[in-house]
Amino acid sequence: MARITTNTKIALLLFGSSLTTLLIFAGAIYYFLDKYSYADFYKRLETRATIAARYNLELDTQSAEAVRILRTQYLERLSHEREYILRAVSETELEGIAMREGIPVSFLRTIWRDARATHKEGDTFYAGVRHDRGAERYIVIISADNYFSSHHLSFLRTILFGSIVFVALITAGLSLYFSRRIFSPIKDITDKVRKISTDNIHLRLEHAEGNDEISELSSTFNDLLDRIETAFETQKNFISNASHELGTPLTAIIGEADVALLKPRTADEYRDVLKSILEQADRLDQITKSLLFLAQAGYRGKVASFERLRIDELVWQAKETIDRIDPQNDIHIDSSLFPEDPMKLKVQGNAQLLHLAVANILGNACKYSHNKPVLVSIAASDGHVVIVVKDEGVGIPDAEQQFIYDPFFRASNTTYFDGYGIGLPLARNIVRLHDGQLDVLSVVNVGTTVRIRLPLG
Repeated sequence: MARITTNTKIALLLFGSSLTTLLIFAGAIYYFLDKYSYADFYKRLETRATIAARYNLELDTQSAEAVRILRTQYLERLSHEREYILRAVSETELEGIAMREGIPVSFLRTIWRDARATHKEGDTFYAGVRHDRGAERYIVIISADNYFSSHHLSFLRTILFGSIVFVALITAGLSLYFSRRIFSPIKDITDKVRKISTDNIHLRLEHAEGNDEISELSSTFNDLLDRIETAFETQKNFISNASHELGTPLTAIIGEADVALLKPRTADEYRDVLKSILEQADRLDQITKSLLFLAQAGYRGKVASFERLRIDELVWQAKETIDRIDPQNDIHIDSSLFPEDPMKLKVQGNAQLLHLAVANILGNACKYSHNKPVLVSIAASDGHVVIVVKDEGVGIPDAEQQFIYDPFFRASNTTYFDGYGIGLPLARNIVRLHDGQLDVLSVVNVGTTVRIRLPLG
């Protein structure tokens, strides 16, 4: 079964709605004009019946003749116009008159009771009035064919039908034209996007001028392609660095084991080999744990349970952790900006993950500044608590700051510092997991400032 495209659906919808509106409009014109023609024609017949009663039944012959002359001069004769002057003494005579004249008796009785009435048979219209002359009672009826109804309305039907057909054709053409014109840019976008793959992901859509939806769609696609390209590059960089970082200790372990097994060794030699293997295994273990933490922090599904935490206590605990790892550190916690309300220091989060993130930031600040003073400030606003860590370290080159969140990336001026390039990406993922924000401002040989912003619990 052939699939109906969206532009065809739009064209059919426009055509159908336009044709329906036209039919309703034409039908309304015809209906009201038809009703008006009936009412108007009955009025004209009734006027003629009144005039006929005057010039046929008036006792004043001069006045009656004057009315006849006026009627002849100013009132055109209708199609098949016929005049009935019927004298009736009582209502019982009406049935005989009706049979003689071929007029429905119900019509005559209505005139007898109500003094006036109208009637229609086929294309012939009747209007009658009752005229009392002294004791005598007359019924005056004028009948005629409604030429306007039978001919003019027929002509109107022809015009309306022709107009509907003509407008329907024009509407169909315009609907197809505009639907194709509207969807043509979308089709171009679809065709161009189909041509973009991992081999040419650098390609972008041409930015349409203006502020319409098509321009916005092109910009959105380009932004999406930018993010996808960045993700691909990050993935390639991650795989390259991870394979290197994981491969190095594995190669060392295998090499040490192979050398040890080439020939019998002394106990001291075996001890040295096992020590080297243990060091490489410990390094491999640290890298693996870091990768697992990084994966957990980047997953936004069901994570470890959250609880209410005091951020100042968490920072102190992170400092204690750094004190055990690096007793030579010079971390100072500034409490001058603490809020008066302790509730403004509480956040909703996972203690283990947030402790890991803050400890990583503090550890990097101490490591890359050669244990120069590191200042930690804590402040709060109505909706957030902010942790600022400022060091006096080597900083990050400007050209490399765009890569600092890529796993395993290390700045070019950190060659002589131990590390795997996972701490900062891990910290940012943890902060994002808590709906927070991590920003880094760094100047080479001046220092680095890291700001963590978390929503209050």
